[in-house]
Amino acid sequence: MAATRLRKWAPGIDTAFGYRRAWLFPDLRAGAVLTALLIPVGIGYAEVAGLPPAAGLYATIIPLAAYAVFGPSRILVLGPDSALAPIIAAAIVPLALGDDGRAVGLAGLLAIMVGVILALGGILRLGFVTDLLSKPIRVGYLNALALLVILSQLPALFGFSITTDSALGDVIGIVAGIIGGQVNLTATVFGLGSLAVIVVLSWRRARIPGVLAAVVLATAATAVFGLRDALPVVGALPQGLPAPALAGLNWADAAALVVPAFGIALIAFADTAVLSRSFAARRGENVNGSQEMLAIGASNIATGLLGGFPVSASSSRTPVAEQAGARSQLTGVVGAVLVLAFMLLAPGLTDFLPSAAIAAVVIVAAAGLIDVTGFIALVRMNRVDALLSLAAFLGVLVVGVIEGIAVAVILSLGAFVSQAWRPYRAELGRIRGLRGYHDLSRHPEGERLPGIVIVRFDAPLFFANGGIFDDYVRATVTAAGSGVHTVILAAEPITDIDTTAVEELLELDDFLASRGITLIFAEMKGPVKDLLRHYGLSRRFAAERFAGTVGEAVDEATGTLRGDLDGTAWDPDA
Repeated sequence: MAATRLRKWAPGIDTAFGYRRAWLFPDLRAGAVLTALLIPVGIGYAEVAGLPPAAGLYATIIPLAAYAVFGPSRILVLGPDSALAPIIAAAIVPLALGDDGRAVGLAGLLAIMVGVILALGGILRLGFVTDLLSKPIRVGYLNALALLVILSQLPALFGFSITTDSALGDVIGIVAGIIGGQVNLTATVFGLGSLAVIVVLSWRRARIPGVLAAVVLATAATAVFGLRDALPVVGALPQGLPAPALAGLNWADAAALVVPAFGIALIAFADTAVLSRSFAARRGENVNGSQEMLAIGASNIATGLLGGFPVSASSSRTPVAEQAGARSQLTGVVGAVLVLAFMLLAPGLTDFLPSAAIAAVVIVAAAGLIDVTGFIALVRMNRVDALLSLAAFLGVLVVGVIEGIAVAVILSLGAFVSQAWRPYRAELGRIRGLRGYHDLSRHPEGERLPGIVIVRFDAPLFFANGGIFDDYVRATVTAAGSGVHTVILAAEPITDIDTTAVEELLELDDFLASRGITLIFAEMKGPVKDLLRHYGLSRRFAAERFAGTVGEAVDEATGTLRGDLDGTAWDPDA
């Protein structure tokens, strides 16, 4: 029993016991290929997050090892992410006050807080909260984050630096630097050249990763031609193992990081869950969302304790691992070991790595977040969704990264409430010779049944729309004129009803009864009937007030069966 429970919470152990010898070489090869991306990307995202390069490699090594034990996906690659880096920077840079050591400590604390939130979410099975970030909202804020990351890297691409705290400040600083002659031509050549190498090799789908080629060429050229002093370089890495870096923090720091931690946790799991499910489906595997949430939490806690910062799954490095032939979590372990070996055996190599080349790596990665076609598709399909996406985009750019994420979540909730508040509603009627009862606004040829009004309300009934429901039914009955004796509610779309809406329903029933009209519920779902009974309304709405179908209710109200049908089919477009 204990062994079964251990394997449930640590799927990597289960994989280890069932490991096949045929997987070994593909996993070793994939791990070696993956390492070529892990080092430059880890360094680059650390700089975007406002942290020393070594922190990016620690945030690469530890999560890969932790996820190999706790992660349900066999090939998912965790590590620093372009969508999280600007949020991390926005959270820790104002608190660090220019102290790199304090910045690393704050980033570690932030990762631990993110990890605890995700681990608790996994234990409590709260994966549904990622639905707070609808597709339009995600398209908007990811486009904004990509733009912010690209703007932040342009000065490094051109060999100078600026200090701003907004997108507008970045633009002004970049323009001023270019006009003011701060551009380093050597760095610019390296930066643009690295961009060209990455883009061309990616476009040609070369076997050698463009990032690897660009970084190796830039480093080699700097060393061979003695250009280390002619342009900004990353600098040598500290030679050592990942270690705790949480000294000097206090409860005030933790309090200041609460909101960013929740935002990062939400985004990290949303992106990881989508990526994990996609790759699992392609491989014919199943991934448990709660286990995934727990695994990301454990990985973040581990990296936070050992000098790293918040991480999530990588949409750029995971495909590389898959294409290189990865078979199991051993690929990530191999990558982690090789990155650690690099830090221990060759930390001085980065002393010849131009910052402009790293900027090119980050710019290309951030450009992958941009989804212009997705936004255009939203404009064509649904203008409201397009406006929500645009609002999320502007919110991140204007209000700030962290505040913009909060705006995005609020907009998602607002969109849901708006749709549920004023849902589609229809009066139904009969079309001669056609089965069923159909929306009269879509079928002008339809007709009301004498003495009967049939209405449909396509949403749960709750406090915000109960009054709208009541008003709609009253208005429809009034428009039908005198002689109405039955109102039939086609209740199948109503999946819930709260106490406020029940009061509106009772007032409607009283209004109809005062006019000699009986309210009948057709096709109401069992759980909603249970709610009415729970509210003590069994006597008020007795069994005869419910019908299995709208047709049954009509037959009962008219006392006759339909005689206009001749084997015709029901219209699915009604």
